[in-house]
Amino acid sequence: MKRLAALFAATACIAACTANQPPHSQSAAGTGRCFNASTVNDFHAVDRNTVIVTVGVNHNYLLDILGTCPDIDWTLRIGLRSTSGSSWVCQGQDAELLVPGPTGIDRCPVLGVRPLSIDEAKALRAKSS
Repeated sequence: MKRLAALFAATACIAACTANQPPHSQSAAGTGRCFNASTVNDFHAVDRNTVIVTVGVNHNYLLDILGTCPDIDWTLRIGLRSTSGSSWVCQGQDAELLVPGPTGIDRCPVLGVRPLSIDEAKALRAKSS
């Protein structure tokens, strides 16, 4: 019985430890091309189909939205929901933006994800302000 309990505990520990790791197929995580959706702490709408999200202190990612997201350019808050089965966002179709609007929450699928340098993010923010 103790062996079964130890096996269960070890399995639970391994599952908990790997939940915050990117999927094996997304080996790009080590290159900075992936981010955990729960670590996004800021956003800036460049236009109705492009958003910059900030992860941590100075990691920026450009999210291209499929179609347009009508209320993205005036909202003060958004949600980012991973659709990949984990909390990691590495490529388009791994996430969707949840944007509050006058008729409820708009779900805006992310088509592409690209890391930005600090200078690129500053330039895009200045251009859209």
